[in-house]
Amino acid sequence: MSSKREREYERRRYEKLHARQLQAQRAHQQRMRVIAGGVVAVLALAVGVVAVINLSGDDGPSAASSTDDPAATAAPAATFPARTGNGGVLPEASLAENRTWTGTIATSAGAVGIELDGAAAPQAVANFVTLAGEGYFDGTICHRLVPEGIYVLQCGDPTATGTGGPGYTWGPIENAPSDDMYPAGTIAMARVGGDAASMGSQFFLVYEDSQIPSDTAGGYTVFGHITSGLDVLKAIADAGTQDGSERPVTDVTIEGVEIQ
Repeated sequence: MSSKREREYERRRYEKLHARQLQAQRAHQQRMRVIAGGVVAVLALAVGVVAVINLSGDDGPSAASSTDDPAATAAPAATFPARTGNGGVLPEASLAENRTWTGTIATSAGAVGIELDGAAAPQAVANFVTLAGEGYFDGTICHRLVPEGIYVLQCGDPTATGTGGPGYTWGPIENAPSDDMYPAGTIAMARVGGDAASMGSQFFLVYEDSQIPSDTAGGYTVFGHITSGLDVLKAIADAGTQDGSERPVTDVTIEGVEIQ
């Protein structure tokens, strides 16, 4: 088979896999929304569940092209339990304090230094800082690596499926780039394609300049950037993915997140 035919075959295979996974993700989302609606009716609580990165993711980025969606699900079935963050209640945006936050994401592959912009993306920063502070991300696996077209590592789903979240969803999109460019080092929220109010806990780290087309909902919330450890992400990407999935060939586990 020629190199051109091989690339075309791989592209078609990827698109079919993506379509099946996105369909499953949306079905999961709908089921969880129905459940949340029942809880609201009985308890008068506003509770939701995120399905990203994904990306999701999730996912998580967008539906303009099936191969350009960091929010799409592409991880294998999970064996990890779901988690609820902040008691299932979205943190107040005011917790971002309109300031810059610095910190470190410690992973099994190495440390990644980060800086978060509480002025440009207050809801995203308040959400991330709150979840990090309660250890929500500790022990979770970065479930999605995209090494072609766009270049992102997606994390933040405790179930490692691309459909997990903290027990709530939120929007609207904050601080999305007008030119759809996400430079290397960007930290952004994953979401479901076409749904600006589907963000939860999943986020993606851009390790190489990526153009991610906006979809009908817009772009993706940029809430920070990487200050050190970009080489850690590139090494993860260079190692590739597990056969038949988008999970890094060696599981990348978040060991802890420290923010100050």
